[in-house]
Parts: sequence; C-alpha cells; structure tokens
Amino acid sequence: MQTQVNQVSNDIIVTEGLGKSVLTSEGNLHILSSIDLIIKSGESIAIVGESGSGKSTLIGLLAGLDTPSCGAIRLNGKLITAMNEDGRAALRNELIGFVFQSFQLLPGFTALENVMLPLELIGDKHAKAAATALLHRVGLSHRLSHTPKQLSGGEQQRVALARAFVTKPAILFADEPTGNLDSKTGATIVDLLFELNLENLTTLILVTHDHALAARCQRTIQLDAGFMV
Repeated sequence: MQTQVNQVSNDIIVTEGLGKSVLTSEGNLHILSSIDLIIKSGESIAIVGESGSGKSTLIGLLAGLDTPSCGAIRLNGKLITAMNEDGRAALRNELIGFVFQSFQLLPGFTALENVMLPLELIGDKHAKAAATALLHRVGLSHRLSHTPKQLSGGEQQRVALARAFVTKPAILFADEPTGNLDSKTGATIVDLLFELNLENLTTLILVTHDHALAARCQRTIQLDAGFMV
C-alpha cells in the first residue's frame, strides 16, 4: 500500500517513515530508519551527527539523488518516491541547488561558464548577464575568466555559491560547505551563504560537523546511527 503524507501548503519537504537499507554479506545494513520530518518553506535546517550517522544519505534521499527502501518523500507537494529518475531530475532542476565540500566545479570552464551552466541547461537566454551579476555579488567580478585551478579554495566556493543560487532554487542543500577551507575563509563563506539565503528566501538544508555553524540555523536535526534523536 502506498504510504501517504499529509501536505500543508507551507511544508516544502515532508517525509514519513523514511528508511534506507543496503544488503551486505552479513545481511541488511540499516542506514536510516523511521525518519519523519517536516521542513517549512524558508527554514534553515542543520543536520548534524557523527560520521556514519546517515547525514549524507538523508540529503541524497531528500534531493531525489537516491531512492529509499521504505517511506515517502514530498518536495513542494510532489511525491518524489513515486517518480522515476527522469521525473526526479526534472524536479531537481526546478527546485534545488547544491553546494559541496569539494566545490564540484568543471575544471575546463571559467568561473563565468560554471555559473552560467545551470541556466543554459534550462534555456535561459539571459544566462551570461545573470551569472555575471551574481559573481559580482559574491565578490568575483575580477575573476570571471579564471578557471578553478587559477582560483583559491575560498574563491572556488564563492563560484559554487553563485552557481547554486543563480537559478533561484527553492531549496539549497549544502554538504559540509566549509570542510575544505581554513577557519577564516570558511567563516567568510558561511556569512555569504546565509546572506544569499536570506536575500533569496531559500530553504537551507545544511550538513555539518560544526556545531557553531549549526547554531546559526533556525533548527537542528540530530542523527544517531540512522535515527533522529
């Protein structure tokens, strides 16, 4: 029987009975179990827990990058657990931005081209102007033609932030966004992330080991061995 999830108009992410298991030589390994979660539009949420607690698995499921073993997920009222990969990909393009610890910039593209790419993929004729404006907003107007290897780690993450926000996503997933940066640079990036998030009224889902960073979010979700605690 299909799991049902009650949707409220302001609930942008809703899960019910969400679980993820994988089969190993020793039997089923339960990565996540019984995750019931409601996230309101515009909220900032930190997901914290020890390594192996299921944080990255959870955001992979919420973003439709992976499929659960049980339970249901709705994004903006749409039941993504009933969609195929093409359907989930289309919804990601419509709703979601990502910021990763390792930046994930295309090495052969300039900063401008990296930020333009998400807009070009959806056929936006004003991709160059929008990308240029956002790179200016993050302080990189003098780096438009530079490739990632010509940029510092902090500059690369600024490009990644610009790329994530250029499509004005309803939801932004940030997975350890300061993990590869020194503390001073990381603090600057965090300030910029929260500024852009506020300006764009984005729902922020932040995975971090840093409890000081988590405290800047409106709410914290603690995972322990795959369970919410």
